[in-house]
Amino acid sequence: RFIACPQLARTVQRSLQGGASSGPQPVILEFAPGPGILTRTLLNAGVRVIALESNSAFLPNLQSLENSLDGQLKVIYGDFFRLDPLVTGTVKPPAMHSDKLFETMGVAAVPWRADVPVKVFGILPQKKERNILWRLLFALYECNSIYKYGRVELNIFISEKEYKVLTAKPGDVRAYQALTVLWQVACEIQLLHMEPWSSFLTNLKNGGLAVPKSMWLPNDHLCLVRLTPQQNLFTGTLKPSNASTFVFMVKQCLAKPKSRLTDRLNSWSLDNGGKLLRELEIPKNAQTRNLYPEDYRRLFEALQNSNMFTETWFHDEVLESIRNVN
Repeated sequence: RFIACPQLARTVQRSLQGGASSGPQPVILEFAPGPGILTRTLLNAGVRVIALESNSAFLPNLQSLENSLDGQLKVIYGDFFRLDPLVTGTVKPPAMHSDKLFETMGVAAVPWRADVPVKVFGILPQKKERNILWRLLFALYECNSIYKYGRVELNIFISEKEYKVLTAKPGDVRAYQALTVLWQVACEIQLLHMEPWSSFLTNLKNGGLAVPKSMWLPNDHLCLVRLTPQQNLFTGTLKPSNASTFVFMVKQCLAKPKSRLTDRLNSWSLDNGGKLLRELEIPKNAQTRNLYPEDYRRLFEALQNSNMFTETWFHDEVLESIRNVN
C-alpha cells in the first residue's frame, strides 16, 4: 500500500512537481500515505499535501507531523476508494462524500477548461484495480465525484498489464479494449516511471501489494502513470449529460472485437449504417478493434447528430452498466 524506498519517493516527488498546470502548483492529495515516507519527501520539497488515510493505525504519526507544520500538511481520515458511495443519508467514515473532502481541503471547483485544481497520488490496490479504473472513468465522463471540481489529475501506480491496456493501439488483440478507447479519448496519458515490484512492500496479511499474474501481457513492474483530462473533452457533441451513452456504445462495440462495425450498427437497427461509415471514411468491413479512439468519438458524434439514432433504447442498459461498476 505504500512506497518502501526513499529513493523511489524522491523520484515520485520530482514527477509530481511537473505536470499540466501552467500556473502555481496545485495541492497534492495523497491517498493511503501509510507511514508517510513520500509525504515527508513532498513536504521537504515545499509541496502542500493533503493526506487521506483510512487506516487508523497510521493516523497518529501523520497527525503529529501535521501539528509540527504551519498548514503545509492536512491529514483527513477517509478512504479514496469509498468516495461518494451509492447510499442515502450520512455515510460512516472512512467512507465520505467528495463535497465534504474538497470543503475540508479548501479547494473550490473551477471550470473544466481551467488549470488542474488538484493532483491525486497513490497506488491502486491490485485486487480492485480494473474496477477502480472503470469507476474513475464514469466519474470523469459525467463530471461527478472528484471531477465536479475540474480536471483533477491522477498520478497513480498501476500494474504494467493495465498500463499496456490503457496505451494499446488498434488491432492489438490482447490489450485493445473499451477501457483503452475511453481513457485515450478522455485523457492525456503519460508514463512517468516504471518500478520493479520488488521495490514495494508486498505483505499480503497487512493488505499490501500482491504481484498479479498475467498470461498475455507483461507485468514485471508497477507504472506511475499521469492521467490528465483533456481540456477539449466536452467542446463538441460529447457532453457530461450524454457521456454515459458514449461509454456504453464503446463497450458494446468492443465486447466482440472481431465483429464488423457494420454488423454492430445493423444490430442497433441503423438502416443507413453503411452510408454513415462512408461519410466518416471508415471502411465498411472494419472490425471494431481496428477503429482508433478518435474514430469512436467521431462515430458517436455523427450518431448524435443524425436523425436515425435515438438513445432511448440504450437507457436501461446504460443505467445497469453504471450500477454494476459502482
